[in-house]
Amino acid sequence: MNKLASVLAFDLGASSGRALIGELISGDGDGGPKLKVTEIHRFPNDAIAVGDHLHWDILRLLQELKSAIRRAFQDGFEPQTFGIDTWGVDFGLLDSNGELLGNPYHYRDPQTEGIVEELAALIGKENLYEQGGLQFMPFNTINQIYAMKKAGSPKLEAAHTLLLTPDLLTYFLTGAKVNEFTMATTTQLLLPQTQAWNVELMEQLGIPSRLFQALVKPGTRIAPLTSAVCSELDVPPIEAVAVGTHDTESAVAAIPATRVEPFAYIVSGTWSLLGSELQHPVVTPEAMALDFSNEGGACDTYQLIKNIMGLWIVQECKREWEEQGSTLDFGELVELAKEELPFRSLIQPDNHLFYAPGGMIARIQSYCEHSGQPVPQTKGQIMRCVIESLALRYRQVLGQLESLTGHTFGGLHMVGGGIQNELLCQFTADAIGRPVWTGPVEASAIGNMLMQLVSLGHCADLMEARIVVSRSFPGGVYLPSEESTDIQGLETAYERFMQLHL
Repeated sequence: MNKLASVLAFDLGASSGRALIGELISGDGDGGPKLKVTEIHRFPNDAIAVGDHLHWDILRLLQELKSAIRRAFQDGFEPQTFGIDTWGVDFGLLDSNGELLGNPYHYRDPQTEGIVEELAALIGKENLYEQGGLQFMPFNTINQIYAMKKAGSPKLEAAHTLLLTPDLLTYFLTGAKVNEFTMATTTQLLLPQTQAWNVELMEQLGIPSRLFQALVKPGTRIAPLTSAVCSELDVPPIEAVAVGTHDTESAVAAIPATRVEPFAYIVSGTWSLLGSELQHPVVTPEAMALDFSNEGGACDTYQLIKNIMGLWIVQECKREWEEQGSTLDFGELVELAKEELPFRSLIQPDNHLFYAPGGMIARIQSYCEHSGQPVPQTKGQIMRCVIESLALRYRQVLGQLESLTGHTFGGLHMVGGGIQNELLCQFTADAIGRPVWTGPVEASAIGNMLMQLVSLGHCADLMEARIVVSRSFPGGVYLPSEESTDIQGLETAYERFMQLHL
């Protein structure tokens, strides 16, 4: 077998980051090349509280990326290109000299409280949705910028350039200032129909349009590492590629859906993103009423997608238990959940109570008490409550997606780190009454690699790239339980769930 290409993918989530090498290896008679993935570096990504604000430690993240580039070559890999994908919406500001104006705000920073309602009153909710096509989430970039403007931020006054997180890290390494398309669609300042910056809305809100850069699509080569970075790390000038820099879009690119018909998916992690890949945005009143987003995808696709509060709730509970001295890992907590009674207590995961960090266990208990349900007390009861509630929420949102697209999906693709929670996968199959196809786990990093391979000419398009995924990473399947699931109990639980306060 011969190595056809080698690429370096940086995949940064809201709690950790990783660097992985992707090597495209020629086939050995089984139908074509495969992708081999090797993790070379992993690091935490923690929010930093300073005064009343929450920030990202962006320069430490840059140092982690540099360390990974150096390590890649020290370990004998020779990547031709690299790409960076991260969480959405957050950004850094540069002054006229290209210097960073402070650490970027974290999307959970409280500065945006009340801004969604204020902008809806100022611009009109329907106008905002038609022009931006996004769910009305407090952390959308438009709300962050407007909050800074309202507060008279001197950083905003001094800014000449706005770069979203992956664009900012790419700038630090290459000196190139661009805004990648998929990430730009998370700002609510991009017109989905024309794929152009909404300058008119910026002017209406007093946001300087000069801050925004030329848009580039996934698969576009940007620039090589600067000579200073090459000298510092003792590496050759490998080139940055614009991948689907929003990690959700990179994850969707890696879904091994190799048929032409529409498919539904969940990208499962700290957040759950449930949607379908389309050729055009859907900015109808119905889509707005159901609070769906239209996010740009790889290879000129759009994702009709909804953010669901995912395993963040579980992660926060585990963190609290650890502070109390617990040493149980996620697998052990899931085993405890299996022993508990089904559908004893349920929550609406997207209720605002579960958005902020801290006090998650008490919030779950309070929600159950105020909704007249048994209050979960044990770790197993709390875990089962959250996991069953997520599965029922998936069923609800899948039904909404089908009503918007007019398509009944035969099952649900599920990718990302959340698929390692086998109980969640099984409960989801039970809740929707259809198969759940799982894999790959490292979907965002793999989708990142695929767009680099497209840029290098090794994959002609997204379909060919997905064929490589299906060949390289055999997935799993969860079927609805026939003998163990009480169908009537499930339906009764879903009726209860639908009555809960969102």
